[in-house]
Amino acid sequence: MKENVISATVVTLLLFLNTCLLNGQLPPGKPEIFKCRSPNKETFTCWWRPGTDGGLPTNYSLTYHREGETLMHECPDYITGGPNSCHFGKQYTSMWRTYIMMVNATNQMGSSFSDELYVDVTYIVQPDPPLELTVEVKQPEDRKPYLWMKWSPPTLIDLKTGWFTLLYEIRLKPEKAAEWETHFAGQQTEFKILSLHPGQKYLVQVRCKPDHGYWSAWSPATFIQIPSDFIMNDTTVWISVAVLSAVICLIIVWAVALKGYSMVTCIFPPVPGPKIKGFDAHLLEVTP
Repeated sequence: MKENVISATVVTLLLFLNTCLLNGQLPPGKPEIFKCRSPNKETFTCWWRPGTDGGLPTNYSLTYHREGETLMHECPDYITGGPNSCHFGKQYTSMWRTYIMMVNATNQMGSSFSDELYVDVTYIVQPDPPLELTVEVKQPEDRKPYLWMKWSPPTLIDLKTGWFTLLYEIRLKPEKAAEWETHFAGQQTEFKILSLHPGQKYLVQVRCKPDHGYWSAWSPATFIQIPSDFIMNDTTVWISVAVLSAVICLIIVWAVALKGYSMVTCIFPPVPGPKIKGFDAHLLEVTP
């Protein structure tokens, strides 16, 4: 009797599986965790790519544990980071601790797991772009005109405590140009540029980077029209003029030193002594 029940169960299961296969229903494909990012070292989010769903509704869950621990935890927040994501708030984020995580995909036909991913929050920091980029053309009376720009750090980052250090980079180009001109601004939130093309409309963007981590995305482009009477301060031209002048001076000095005697003789010839016809100069010598 027991054998008949087992046989009937196996047959039923095979029929079910055969029906599912005929309908294109399969276990879910293998998911992949492709990115983790922290905007400020205090929180972070991880995203995954789902595999194939096997033609059935599929549920996803992310589980993790910290290195040195055995207790598994499930993702605390599937909403904040958007679809297929897990967000870790401040209470779940630890610096200098490695998180080991994987994603589980499950449907009626079975389950599949992503590869384990090791995450250290210190090395996945990517801040938001800087804010409030302002660009102006300054034309002081006693100095050359220049392009002045100013911006603010991302709002999620607290720079006052010294816990976070940001470096900035600026890029700009004429509206129709293909190549960007890039300038490193260091930690300052102001910058000025002297050499620009008069009459051109420029696009300006700024981005930031922490001491450990990745560059942010570029800020939205800000447009500025450069006046036609904008005077360029071409440092290269002035340097070339200075070098050429120095070379000419050296050549002149060298030529004078080499031919100094000939030139003095030419300009100031020796004055001949007086000569009287029939007069012997030896007669003037004193004899003892």
